[in-house]
Amino acid sequence: MIGSLFYGILTGVALCLTFGTVFFSLVQNSIDNGYRTGIKIAFGVFVSDVIFVFFAIFGTSLLPEIHNFQKYMAGAGVLFLLILGVSNLVKGQPKIAYPRSKLGNLLYYVTTGFLLNALNPVNFISWVTIASYIRSTLHYNYDQVLVFFGASVIAVFFVECAIAVFAHKLKKVFTPKVVTIFNKVTGVVFILIACQIAYINFLK
Repeated sequence: MIGSLFYGILTGVALCLTFGTVFFSLVQNSIDNGYRTGIKIAFGVFVSDVIFVFFAIFGTSLLPEIHNFQKYMAGAGVLFLLILGVSNLVKGQPKIAYPRSKLGNLLYYVTTGFLLNALNPVNFISWVTIASYIRSTLHYNYDQVLVFFGASVIAVFFVECAIAVFAHKLKKVFTPKVVTIFNKVTGVVFILIACQIAYINFLK
């Protein structure tokens, strides 16, 4: 049981250090709007991961039978990332005026984190692959699987929160010019990942 907890934490940390869309969004928004914004995005990612893990553990048979479901999800992800990417390139700032109410602010950032994670099919495939590996190769029983995935998703959340806080601490280093450049780089990353998702799901 201790082993499954340890490997679960390591897996969660490793998944955070892939420098994908979530990482860049966390850093960008924490610099622009404070570390609490990054934590809200991390919570949205956490909710998405919990849903992914649920289906990875209990099977995709619980999902509705929708023809070409993965392609629809990939298409939505490509569109979402292209909007974020082009917006960053054009404006150099987050894509819309943020809601002024606390509830609207919370929902906006949590939803952003959720969609960034959920609309990339690679994330779901990763959790399913991990579930298959620990069952078939490591021979984890049901309790060990739960401990492993529980440790993984919690580790992902706390590491992403740490990234948000760390990025905010470096805010003084990010002058307006540096922030503008970083936002444009983030926009390019979003567009490149959108192109990668489109190629894998529609052209390959």
